[in-house]
Amino acid sequence: MSTHIAAQSGQIAPYVLMPGDPYRARWIAETFLEDPQQYNDVRGMLGYTGTYRGVRISAQGSGMGQPSIGIYAHELFAEYDVEAIIRVGTCGAIAESVKVRDVILGIAASTDSAMNRPRFGDVAYAPAADFELLRFAWEAAQAKTLPAVVGGLFSSDQFYNPNTTIASTLAGYGVLGVEMESAALYTLAAQFGRRALAVCTVSDHIITGEETTAAERQETFDDMIVMALDAIVRLDAEHGSGATASAPTA
Repeated sequence: MSTHIAAQSGQIAPYVLMPGDPYRARWIAETFLEDPQQYNDVRGMLGYTGTYRGVRISAQGSGMGQPSIGIYAHELFAEYDVEAIIRVGTCGAIAESVKVRDVILGIAASTDSAMNRPRFGDVAYAPAADFELLRFAWEAAQAKTLPAVVGGLFSSDQFYNPNTTIASTLAGYGVLGVEMESAALYTLAAQFGRRALAVCTVSDHIITGEETTAAERQETFDDMIVMALDAIVRLDAEHGSGATASAPTA
């Protein structure tokens, strides 16, 4: 049992889907997992474990923002030996090439957060996804003809950002969407030598003002979850539930 997660040893699977909304974690468990069992309700941050196509998988809420996901991801990696976390959530598009209802697979995450300054000082560390997990998610999307694109994300510390020009500046450097969690998740995965990926449905377009309806978000969210689950099944088939991301070689 950790500070913010009440699970006992063995109750959390090696692979975790992590939406921000804890009720979305419950919905994922009840909709996609077989025999889901709740293991956490501390601070209302619900967590469940079940199976998908024979693979044990958990769904755990993270809350909003990098400080919140940082707490839960750290405890999952450090206290429960989780091998891979896929963030499943929404983002706002900031590139004209990206459409509403597309799914962005975040290859890297820029950020305006100061969370990494105590770690790296003046070095601007570049948090990035696990390549193999990214590849499996991309291949799952291609197999099901799902609208997925690969590119950079911007993890902002502010939902209501007073800097109205930052989106266009980042888009000019190839960043596709803005959200609030991925940079912290990728940093922690690197720290613990584990795997992480952000899979984000575009719910609105910052440039064009287009938004999805609630029904459209639900349908596209289904696609995103299936994509993430299929990637985990592929990862497990390749490496088994005890595998960790291998260290880079020179």
